Parts: sequence; C-alpha cells; structure tokens
Amino acid sequence: MRARGTNVRYFLICCGWLLVSGQLRGTEAGCSNRGSHQCCPGRNNACSDLTSWRTACYCDTYCEKTGDCCEDYQAVCQRSAVIDCMVGPWGPWSKCSSLCGVGSKDRTRQVTVPPRNGGTPCPDLKQRRGCFGDSPVCDTAKEVAKILPDSYKRDFKDPWRRPHMLMKEKQPSYCVYFRLKQVGAACRLHFWSSHLLRERRVCVECQGDAVGSRSRCEGDGLQGARTFWTAASIAGCQGSWVQESLQETCMCPPLSLLFV
Repeated sequence: MRARGTNVRYFLICCGWLLVSGQLRGTEAGCSNRGSHQCCPGRNNACSDLTSWRTACYCDTYCEKTGDCCEDYQAVCQRSAVIDCMVGPWGPWSKCSSLCGVGSKDRTRQVTVPPRNGGTPCPDLKQRRGCFGDSPVCDTAKEVAKILPDSYKRDFKDPWRRPHMLMKEKQPSYCVYFRLKQVGAACRLHFWSSHLLRERRVCVECQGDAVGSRSRCEGDGLQGARTFWTAASIAGCQGSWVQESLQETCMCPPLSLLFV
C-alpha cells in the first residue's frame, strides 16, 4: 500500500509540473496563425482557428459577445482602434433621364474613410428620385403624326403656279426612321396597314407639300422619345413609335410611308 501511495504521489507531481510548464494545456494559437487575413469584422464563422485541444476559437469581432475569441485576439486584432466609415457630402442631382415625361435623377457621395477593425459599415452612396422632364422640345413630342402608304406619293404640280405652292415644290424631302411600339388592332383590316407590326422599323418621308408652318412635317417626333401616329385613311388604326434617326434630303425606299 505504501509503495502504491508513493507512485500515485509521484504521478500527481509530474502532472502538476507539466501543467505549469504549459506542455499539457492548449497552445496560445489562433489569430496570429491566420496569415494576412487574421481578423474579421462582424460575425464570420470561417474566421477561426483550432487550438491544440481541437476546439474552435474565433477572430471575428462577434467573438467578444460570445466569449469564444482566440487567446491572442486582443493582442492581434485590437492593436488599432475601431474606425467607422466616413463619407463625404452628397454631390449635385443629375439631369432628368427623360426629356419629356416621367424619369429619374441620381446623386452620389464618396467614401472618405473606409471602416477598419469592425467599424460601422458605410451607408448608401447613391440616391435616386423621380422627376418630370419638360424640355421645350416636348411640344414636338406631343404631336400626332398622320401617315399614308407611299402609293399616295406623287409629284405635285400647281396649275396656277401659286408662289406658296411653288416654294413647297422646291423643298426637298427628308426621311424619318421609327421603331413601331404599339399598333392598333384595326390596322390588320387593310392591306397596307397590316404590314405595320410591333418592333418593325419603318421609314416615313416628309415631302414638300406636307411641310407645315415650321418647315417640317407635323409629328416627325423627337429622337429617342415615344410619340404617336394615326393612319389618315383607316379609322382606329393608330399606335406609337420611337424615332431612331432623321436624314435630310432623302427619299424612303419603296413600300414606305408618307407624312400627310
């Protein structure tokens, strides 16, 4: 019994010495072993390491709340103070995205100091609000074009040679190219208008005898804006289109349209 008691005392003494020397407790491992990405802001379960006891410890700022930080967290991750994000003043509002009608405008601001060491994240850097475009050219966009097929095309000659008609005869034609966006159901009831289909590109010619008081055909549109048209000879045949381009001194190809 004595010899047995001696052995037990010797074993306890050895274990105590090993614990004091640190050979049986976990190594102070963790954040310093994670390379360049030692510390992480917020809660990040991947921001962890294993101690020699094979238990997880963490190097994210959330570990301060949960109490499971690695032993060297304070020394490695709290060397610098927490820095919150700081931003500059708002810039001016942009122009309205629509020349005519409902659109939007934006403004932005820049980050002056990025967040560090778990600091407050940056707030929104962009704002958007609605606007209503009312450019002076909007009156043009409100006009409704009246159209006919180019089978109505003719060289107009005024038998009385009236000066205002002679002036129109001499004025060259110009072409406007549109992309059809809406086409009324009534357009399908006639041969020439049945070719008016959504997303089809059409050429509409403005001849001299159709020119109005502003030296242009009414309803020739505004580039990029949606405007409206109606077939002069077919009740209910109407729709909308977007002007894609305008070409001066031009004649549309066969099977095109005319401004009235």
